[in-house]
Amino acid sequence: MTVVQEKSTERRVVANVLRGSVGNLIEWYDWYAYTAFSIYFAAAFFPKGDQTAQLLNTAAVFAVGFLMRPLGGWLLGRYADRHGRRAALTLSVTLMALGSLIIALTPSYASIGVVAPVLLVLARLLQGLSVGGEYATSATYLSEVASPARRGFYSSFQYVTLTAGQLVALGVQIVLQQFLSKAEMTSWGWRIAFVIGATGAIIVMWLRRGMDESENFEKQKDNPQKGTFKALLRHPKECLLVVGLTLGGTVAFYTYTTYLQKFMVNTSKIDAATVSWINFGALLVFVVLQPIAGALSDRIGRRPLLLGFGVLGTLATVPLLSTLAKTSEAFPAFLLMLGGLVIVTGYTSINAIVKAELFPTNIRALGVGLPYALTVAIFGGTAEYVALWFKQAGHESVFFYYVAGCVLISLLVYGFMRETSKDSVLDRD
Repeated sequence: MTVVQEKSTERRVVANVLRGSVGNLIEWYDWYAYTAFSIYFAAAFFPKGDQTAQLLNTAAVFAVGFLMRPLGGWLLGRYADRHGRRAALTLSVTLMALGSLIIALTPSYASIGVVAPVLLVLARLLQGLSVGGEYATSATYLSEVASPARRGFYSSFQYVTLTAGQLVALGVQIVLQQFLSKAEMTSWGWRIAFVIGATGAIIVMWLRRGMDESENFEKQKDNPQKGTFKALLRHPKECLLVVGLTLGGTVAFYTYTTYLQKFMVNTSKIDAATVSWINFGALLVFVVLQPIAGALSDRIGRRPLLLGFGVLGTLATVPLLSTLAKTSEAFPAFLLMLGGLVIVTGYTSINAIVKAELFPTNIRALGVGLPYALTVAIFGGTAEYVALWFKQAGHESVFFYYVAGCVLISLLVYGFMRETSKDSVLDRD
């Protein structure tokens, strides 16, 4: 291949990654807008009880959304393996747009009673179905369109855009906080975020219709075993490995990102506006770290990064969260949150490519999506609820040990797994 051809191929890879990533960003903006704005709309859907009780109710709905992620991982993963990555990514963002629109337009509990939280649950079920398929399909797509020597780098953009979606949600929150009072934010201001999300998702739905299909899928499009559960069952070891890889990472990720916003308001007693800035700054650095760590994994392998996350996550979680609980100043809180995110980068930057490197093309989206979504639903989606439950019970510190224990389990898996970058199924397809 000539230098000109190599540059042309690399430009095409970059273009495909960007097209896939923009949609991923909007998907995760919609998903995280719920968490970012729940401190404002909790009273609208669940008006009775103190702040912790209201947040506990919204966290329960957040967890319910996660219960749909395995179904989304199965249905949309199977759809991606049978009908193409592009078709599945377009379908997932359509479901997300519908969920955000429902949240934006649902009247409060005071207006329609119990129908309000019911509609909120319905919206989160649709969004859970969407992100369950989005993760698997985008991880598969990015790994398949990436050049072999830079798969870690390009695949890291899944968490770049995933976290950027959260950053945009926080950015919207910060802007609204500058122009609206707390009463206005609680009354109606939070709805603006979901209108933005629904609009963005509709735009991306049309953009994704013009994406290039993965060449790996095109080669396997006539395979009669594509997307079948029977074919997936031939890879039990890989499925269990995905569960072990994900367990500690998903609990730590949702603890240090989505839950810390509430933790700093509800436990550290830092005001909500300041917490938004802390989150924004820490997550911005986190986004920058993803491609750096992904590129590093292309040079030294995936396991060293996973092992680093496992060791540091096991040892540092309890002292980090214990210190943050007693911290009321913004800058120390920022440094503590950033410390947790630096540790989690060892997992987030490469977890998508590691899983994609385990499965053949005909079941890659299903193989990545289903066991991952099951694990996230059981452990990641409930992390916030478990944390708030322990707080309400008066034993908040027990949650810190719970997070460290989950990371320890994954560390044991990292210690015995093979180096996927040296023996990737992607190279055999």
